[in-house]
Amino acid sequence: MATSASVRPSLLQFQAGSEKASLPCLPKQRVAVRRSFATRASSNNGGAGVSIPKQWYNLVADLPVKPPPQLHPQTHQPLNPGDLSPLFPDELIRQEMTEERFIDIPDEVIDVYKLWRPTPLLRARRLEKLLGTPAKIYYKYEGTSPAGSHKPNTAVPQAWYNAAAGVKNVVTETGAGQWGSALSFASSLFGLNCEVWQVRASYDQKPYRRMMMETWGAKVHASPSEVTESGKKILEDDPASPGSLGIAISEAVEVAATNADTKYCLGSVLNHVLLHQTVIGEECLEQLAAVGDTPDVVIGCTGGGSNFGGLVFPFMREKLAGRMSPAFKAVEPAACPTLTKGVYTYDFGDTAGLTPLMKMHTLGHGFVPDPIHAGGLRYHGMAPLISHVYELGFMEAIAIHQTECFDAALKFARTEGIIPAPEPTHAIAAAIREAMECKRTGEKKVILMAMCGHGHFDLAAYERYLRGDMVDLSHSAVKLQEALAAIPKI
Repeated sequence: MATSASVRPSLLQFQAGSEKASLPCLPKQRVAVRRSFATRASSNNGGAGVSIPKQWYNLVADLPVKPPPQLHPQTHQPLNPGDLSPLFPDELIRQEMTEERFIDIPDEVIDVYKLWRPTPLLRARRLEKLLGTPAKIYYKYEGTSPAGSHKPNTAVPQAWYNAAAGVKNVVTETGAGQWGSALSFASSLFGLNCEVWQVRASYDQKPYRRMMMETWGAKVHASPSEVTESGKKILEDDPASPGSLGIAISEAVEVAATNADTKYCLGSVLNHVLLHQTVIGEECLEQLAAVGDTPDVVIGCTGGGSNFGGLVFPFMREKLAGRMSPAFKAVEPAACPTLTKGVYTYDFGDTAGLTPLMKMHTLGHGFVPDPIHAGGLRYHGMAPLISHVYELGFMEAIAIHQTECFDAALKFARTEGIIPAPEPTHAIAAAIREAMECKRTGEKKVILMAMCGHGHFDLAAYERYLRGDMVDLSHSAVKLQEALAAIPKI
């Protein structure tokens, strides 16, 4: 099946993958690799003795061009901290808006991180052998967390900051269920009540994710629901709606905005979420250094962008400082090609238009993707910070159909033993393409990919693929044009 690809023209002549960026290097004392780590070491990853970072990294501090501000949904003026107070506690608002380079991780958060961090960096030697490639393939595996994905990296601090601020109730949305599971887990640790709106398509496909959330004490609704006004309106227009992340966000935000004792938590997209995820890349830098390798290409799947940003941003800092020169490749589903087919403009993060306006790559806030199995990648927009660096030409993006992704997943599972969640199968498929190109050319690249979670609750998708029932869904050109036409004119 044909695939689409996109490489942004470089606005600053920063060529991903070149030996040296022509962008002037940042002063090294400003971006020196942080060597401050928690004491717990791990021997099951690439380099024993690598430990948990004690700080999160904020890429905004080192960008030569700062990202555009978020705008108030009514006034279209830049947000001030007070505009976000109904949704988030003060410290998360500060993290969302700061240009500070490093943010200290609270000791209480590190104590919880110790349940699973540092996570393994593994070399896929058996996959390399199967492919017959001279390339080295490494993967940073986040499936060892209690929720089975990278999502607790931000769920734990978000829950802790809310609890520290005296909040009693938190609400959120979830696509495939990983984020809802993570926040349910984190909320149970800090005594918060948690309510989750799960996209209807995933709610039906993945009942065990719902049961997981309920086991940790959360209340779960299929979205769109009859619980909120925004959900009711969607159901009036389309009683059979499969839902979308945009719709589920509208429902959760509505509840948070109308209840003083309730705050909203988001699992991707926003700056503070990507900030928390940088523990992935910071650990990985140390792990690769311990085994004496530097990546030539870093690959991750993208839906909202938190997993990709969490791995890539620390490496992007190193490239900006001239210490390494990897290419960065984001991989998205062909059925929801936000970076490769979307437009870069201000749009709402949700369907009902309740969130701030963010400048990002978007398919239109009314776009409802087809119900592909990678439910966590079915989001109409992309993290503003990732959208910004994409526009600067710092990274590439490609879109791949789900059958190629599941074929890659089987190769991976049958060599490396881990059954991937549908989302990281996109990164695996792109890594295999890269490795096969190395086989053709003889180039001995070091490939690093993000493996953001396991697929133990996604076996129904594997069953469909194994039976030959999975088809390659694509975005509707008509639906896309209608959604794009409804984007606010800013």
